Amino acid sequence: MTTPGALSHIRVLDLSRILAGPWATQSLADLGADVIKVERPGRGDDTRGWGPPYLENDPSRSAYFCSVNRNKRSLALDIADPAAAAVVRRIAAKSHVVVENFKSGALAKYGLDFETLAEENPSLVYCSITGFGQEGPESARAGYDFMIQGMAGLMSITGDPGGMPMKVGVALSDVLTGLNAAVAILAALNHSERTGQGQFIDMSLFDVTVASLANQAANYLFTGQPPERLGNAHPNIVPYQVFEVADGHLILAVGNDAQFERFCALAEIEAVAKDSRFSTNDARVRHREELVPQVAEAMKKKSMSTWLEAFNARGIPAGPINDIGQAFDEKQAVFRELAESIAGSDGVSVPTVRSPLGLALTPPTLRLAPPRVGEHTREILHEVLALEDAAIDALVSEPRNE
Repeated sequence: MTTPGALSHIRVLDLSRILAGPWATQSLADLGADVIKVERPGRGDDTRGWGPPYLENDPSRSAYFCSVNRNKRSLALDIADPAAAAVVRRIAAKSHVVVENFKSGALAKYGLDFETLAEENPSLVYCSITGFGQEGPESARAGYDFMIQGMAGLMSITGDPGGMPMKVGVALSDVLTGLNAAVAILAALNHSERTGQGQFIDMSLFDVTVASLANQAANYLFTGQPPERLGNAHPNIVPYQVFEVADGHLILAVGNDAQFERFCALAEIEAVAKDSRFSTNDARVRHREELVPQVAEAMKKKSMSTWLEAFNARGIPAGPINDIGQAFDEKQAVFRELAESIAGSDGVSVPTVRSPLGLALTPPTLRLAPPRVGEHTREILHEVLALEDAAIDALVSEPRNE
């Protein structure tokens, strides 16, 4: 028997699309929440067509869409239609959470803004995700992950020194905003359940990306000097980067002085460890230019497998640079079953990545495959609002499925 999810008592009305909002709502859905995804009839979420690849050559279910929309039910209604908007408001009145990522203020004309919905549902948690937040000189501006990575400084520290600035290989600003939104929603839900008071959550891709610069942001705030691109090197730890070995490239991540001493012994450069320029991490960072070539020369003398076996035996962090296929083939990934699949109602199996949220008593579950557009429209309207067939027929354009 499947254990009910930690959020199985929560209903989420998902008015978001693309990535940041759907990432947040999928996180809640994985934990058991009933997520009702409102989509435009016919077209649905824009990312449905962001392919190839597609699921079973279905042009409405791209891999991109499927990666962030499992465990959700699709309700196809056009909120520009006043009757449909009224129905969505009724669902919001019976929901615990609303998530949207329209431009600031755009939903007010449909009566789907926080102020309107909170009048009917005072305990409602309403999360709005935008590029730049609800206030400020850029608040009306559309924000997309790529441009946010650039504006927030992330691209300035990504890539090789002197080379072209590089974005991260996934839409990390969107993903991090989705994760932060989920955290904020859970905090607001806890407050709402204790007090009966809902609240508005203002999530900004720009804010999240700047906050996620972590030590690099602190490095700037401490010194007033913007960090520069270091390629695969670390700004505060040395040696902590990619090195060439006899048959490829390997990541060496020496995190403390004891590890450095053990590395130097394995690399047969014990004198380097005793050199006052390199004996502490502080000294190694200051004398990076003198140290790294010596480490690089030593690393070239042995194969990857030889190094990894020796490093693992001596507790020195190191690893290969896998492509994504090799990552899924790693014995740890296989053991922890990171690649899973969900059986859809149409019998099509959808590949997916297991949620990393490892709750012992209420773990994430796979319940629903990424839906077809409007797959659950009639089911939701019957179940949540107790609408009769005739009323549903007046709202939807597609024919009934008997």
